Amino acid sequence: MSNVNFPLSGAVNQAFDFWSSFFRATGSQFGLVNLTVGSSADPEVEKDILEDVGTYGRQLGRIGDALRVVIERIERTDPGKFTPEQKKALVAFTYQVDKIDEIKAKHQ
Repeated sequence: MSNVNFPLSGAVNQAFDFWSSFFRATGSQFGLVNLTVGSSADPEVEKDILEDVGTYGRQLGRIGDALRVVIERIERTDPGKFTPEQKKALVAFTYQVDKIDEIKAKHQ
């Protein structure tokens, strides 16, 4: 007759070191939130920028706001300045920035 062991009912012959396997699974980091944002040529500079200047979203938002000003000024001073392909890219960009503004307004 063979031994049948249901989960949590029989002997388990397995060595298991919880802490070693836990830290190996988390990359030797321990905390509630550990973020990896990719590789950087200088992670310390990246960390300082994120802490002192702003998150990636904030930086992109400011770039988007500045580009919108530049685009509007060029369109006012020289409306025919852009080729159809350039105009298409600007429309797509403006659409994205407008959608971001809508989402931000919805969450305020």
